[in-house]
Order: sequence, then C-alpha cells, then structure tokens
Amino acid sequence: MIASESTPIAVPSTAAGLPEPALAERAIAMVLQPLARLMIDHGLQLPSMVELLKTALVNEATSAYGLSEKGSSDTRIALLTGVHRKDVKRLREAPAGQETAAPMVGVASSVVARWISEPRFLNTDQTARPLARTPARAKPGEPDFTTLVAEVSRDVGARAVLDELERLGVVELHENGYVNLLSTAFVPHEGLDESFHFFASNVRDHVATAAHNLSPGRRDPLMLEQSAFSHDLSSDQAEQLQKLARRLWTNALRQFLQAATVAEQRSEGSDGLKRNIRFGVYFHESERQEPGPAGRAKKTTTARSRRRKPE
Repeated sequence: MIASESTPIAVPSTAAGLPEPALAERAIAMVLQPLARLMIDHGLQLPSMVELLKTALVNEATSAYGLSEKGSSDTRIALLTGVHRKDVKRLREAPAGQETAAPMVGVASSVVARWISEPRFLNTDQTARPLARTPARAKPGEPDFTTLVAEVSRDVGARAVLDELERLGVVELHENGYVNLLSTAFVPHEGLDESFHFFASNVRDHVATAAHNLSPGRRDPLMLEQSAFSHDLSSDQAEQLQKLARRLWTNALRQFLQAATVAEQRSEGSDGLKRNIRFGVYFHESERQEPGPAGRAKKTTTARSRRRKPE
C-alpha cells in the first residue's frame, strides 16, 4: 500500500477547539519510543530525564503562556504544568543553560550549503566542483575554497574550516591542492557534537511544526508537515526507494538553497521581525512487525477512530 499522511489539509487556517489530552498522550507515547532507545544507548536514566522534562515545561509555560503584561506566577505555572511549585521556583531562578553546539557547526554547514547552491561553485551537471584551496593555486577566473569561506564568514579562517570539514569526512584535500566535496549535504562521518546538534535542531523543529498545527488555539496558517509511506516491500525495493529519496533530496536541497540565498540577500537591511526557517527530509526503514492479538485489537480500534470532517 502506498499512501501519504500529514495534518489534514481541510482543517481551516484558524483552529478553535478544546485540548485533547487522550489523543496527545497516545501520540507522545509513540514519539517517546525512539527517544527511549536514544536514552538507553547513551546512558541517560530516568531521574535526569525527569529533570529535563520539568525544565522544558517550566521554560515553555513561562515564555509562551504568560499573561499579558503580567507574566506568570510560580503558582500559575505549577497549575499549567503539574510541576511542583517548589521546583518551579528553583528552575526559574536557575541560570540559563548554554548552547551546546560546536562553534564551527554553523560556519562549516553554511560553507557546504553555499558550495552546492551557488552556480560559480558548480559543474555544468550541477555537482559541486573541486576547488583550489587558495587563490594562488586556482586557474585564472576559477573560484577557490578560501573565497568560498570568506563569502560565508570572515570571522573564521579558511584553513580552520577546511581542517574541520576534513575531520568530519565531508571534504578531501588532494595533493594537487584541490578540495573535493565528498557529500552533497553536511552529514558528518565523525564528530558526535555536530551530529547531536543537527539531531536536536531537526527533531525540535519537526515536532514544533506538528505541535503548531495541532494547537487548539492556533491562529496562524498550517505549516508544511507531510510524509509518504509504503508497506510490504522487499529489502531490495526498500533500498532502491532509499536511493531515489536521496537523489530527490539532493535536487530539492540545491533548488531550495539557491532560493534561500536570494531571500537572505533581499532581507539584508530590511526592517521588522526576522524569521528563521528549516526545510528537511527523512527516510526511515524498519522490519514489518506481524501483529499479535494485542496488535490486531489496536489496529481495529484505530480503524474505527473518528476522523475530523472538513469545516
């Protein structure tokens, strides 16, 4: 079976309704399964996760649910979140946490993004062209890696960026002085700091998009949040679809980055509130689980669940 799923398109742009704690609980239980695996794999136990959850609840209630011009008292936050008032007071008085991302991540990923989207750094077939490490090694009129880095940031030297990209397995420096991009996207082969940074940023924004679309009091339009899935595939067919997904993402990424580069240039110097955006993709493959009696009962319940009608 081939299908797609997303937040229903028929939902009006302005949502109004009551909270659905039972539905939210079931959804969160599914989301927690892979997070539980991540916890176990990396030695995180329940007490530390409970503290993280308390902190997240208090921070979100404080920043997003404060009363106009009054903020929120510890008592009100305790009522909203279920966190004990003593813990609310302790967490609100604690110093703000520090960003854990490695400082090079932003520059390095931006260099790769510009490399695969700026026409000057591309071959005729739209693949990333090898770049001379310095202008002195480049042929007349040919772009080079040092110029590429300088167009992204003048705060970090090109040699430092090159060393970092080499460490992560993203580029390769040849004896002739040219740098080859080994990946069409910034996917580090080494460096857990960077990998965890991208995991946190990507999953955070994906969940935030879904939470926005499901908010009972939503006033803004729906955000894009869709996926497609297929069941009962052989291993070979699943591998072929994964290769197709990677090719499609490579093309989409290049087009999107080119448009984003133009958008950033047009936004420079403009007044008003600035916005951050993230556009991503994922491909997940897993073994099909044959349903037992409990699985069959759950499937029947799901099939009978009421679907929201267009308004």
